[in-house]
Amino acid sequence: MIVITGATGNVGRPLVQTLTALGEDVVPVSRSGAGHQADLTEPETLRPVLDGAKAVFLLTSADFLARGNLRSVVDVLRESGVPRVVLLSSQGVTTQRHPSVHEDAVTGSGLEWTILRPGNFASNALAWAESIRTQRAMYAPYADVALPAVDPQDIAEVAAAVLREPGHAGAVYTLTGPVAISPRQQAKVIEDAIGTPIQFTELTREQARTGMLTFMPEPVVEATLDVLGAPLPSEQAVSPDVEKVLGRTPHTFADWLDRNLPAFR
Repeated sequence: MIVITGATGNVGRPLVQTLTALGEDVVPVSRSGAGHQADLTEPETLRPVLDGAKAVFLLTSADFLARGNLRSVVDVLRESGVPRVVLLSSQGVTTQRHPSVHEDAVTGSGLEWTILRPGNFASNALAWAESIRTQRAMYAPYADVALPAVDPQDIAEVAAAVLREPGHAGAVYTLTGPVAISPRQQAKVIEDAIGTPIQFTELTREQARTGMLTFMPEPVVEATLDVLGAPLPSEQAVSPDVEKVLGRTPHTFADWLDRNLPAFR
């Protein structure tokens, strides 16, 4: 049995689907929705589904750093006899833009662990979907700064592999797309796919910050804008790790868009 936290999100949902298709006994966990309801800020709520679990996928929400303690979650996993944990972290830990406290909790747990560090998500483009759908307009900062956006489906498939297969204990994988792509280039890909011109407007950092603060904590917003506006060479580089784990090249932004095109029409 494999327990998946954050099971209703961009990574959790395809991860549950992938593991189920592979014949695994999967227990989806989220704060609401289908499956077992649990809140990682209250680790005891996770305990009822851990009996007999061979692995747990840990995905924390953006506000967990301020509200939760992953060490307490890991303590519950260890006390419940879970042998293996896979943590969805962030490439920002590599570059020290994000704190390593979650990773430290996992690597110091005494459990068998693997850490996944994705970079910029292709699915972040969904933030533009409403304005593209209703106005044929797209608003984004740092129009010509390119990052190798990773498809959440690739993250899910890598997670499924490391949850099921031997040989990944103690590994840290950086997950990116196959090529760096800027917001302006993403707009062109969307425009071509929907067959309608899109008016692109570049936002200032402050304009972008104001919008992002409506759904993200301020420290995360500032770190994200730093990456988007002034990425380090390592943040613009394509990682080989998706291909290393899956034996295929990562999906492109166009591949991700093809599966999510109705959101933009």
